[in-house]
Amino acid sequence: MLEVLRAATGYFEQRKIDAPTRSAELLMGRVLDLDRMQLYLAHDRPLSVAEKDRLRALVARRGQGEPLAYILGDWEFHGHVLAVSPAVLIPRPETEGLVELALELAPESQRCLDMGTGSAAIAIALAMSCPDLLISATDVSAEALALARQNLEKHELSDRIELLHGSYWEPIPAGRRFDLLVSNPPYVDPARTELLALDVRDHEPAVALFTPAGDPAAPVREILAGLPGFMSPGGWIFVETGVGAAEASLELFTGADFLRQVELREDLAGIPRYLSAQFDS
Repeated sequence: MLEVLRAATGYFEQRKIDAPTRSAELLMGRVLDLDRMQLYLAHDRPLSVAEKDRLRALVARRGQGEPLAYILGDWEFHGHVLAVSPAVLIPRPETEGLVELALELAPESQRCLDMGTGSAAIAIALAMSCPDLLISATDVSAEALALARQNLEKHELSDRIELLHGSYWEPIPAGRRFDLLVSNPPYVDPARTELLALDVRDHEPAVALFTPAGDPAAPVREILAGLPGFMSPGGWIFVETGVGAAEASLELFTGADFLRQVELREDLAGIPRYLSAQFDS
């Protein structure tokens, strides 16, 4: 088995696949239903013909640049395993930082809006950390919401997280008020695809990645437009952004006269990433 694992790693290295060893370990682990330590403890275990065939097919997909999470069909986020598919963005550590910021600054929130929920990664992480929190999670993609529903059922959160189909504020019932809003909206200008890794550009959903051409802060503008009608006084807003959109998005936040304590915080890599502010009615 160790020889096969090394061969897969070498193939990924030749194809310039990110994290070649980890990719090989996770794929073989999935085929054999073993974790990383078990793989190496069973290093002399022979593979059956069926196991080799299945592994070969998975390795070929990864070698073509398909994201590992889509091949596996699930991914861990904030300590919870979530189903993922090409209908949703793959949850990333940077977005875990958004969750941690919300938990730090808005610990007493009772009703939350997760705008553009995708796999429901953010909503589930918040709900699991805050047992009294009720969450409305929206997405423009019906396919994404179907996957989110699977994840809610798996984590037994269907009674605390409602899923709403629509764009930005469109599906929110009139009169609803939130004291916490979190969102990881699109923030990549389609003219700047060089900002994306190739596997992200080629495989992850464009609707969740790209803004209108030439206007990477457009989603932030949409979010800000609805705050006066839906946020409770003193409610917190947390929005993820990125290279090419951060400064323009910050300008929109600072220009909104109903926001105070506006900040743009860096992620662990030192990239301006998290917009935060408090709603001042």
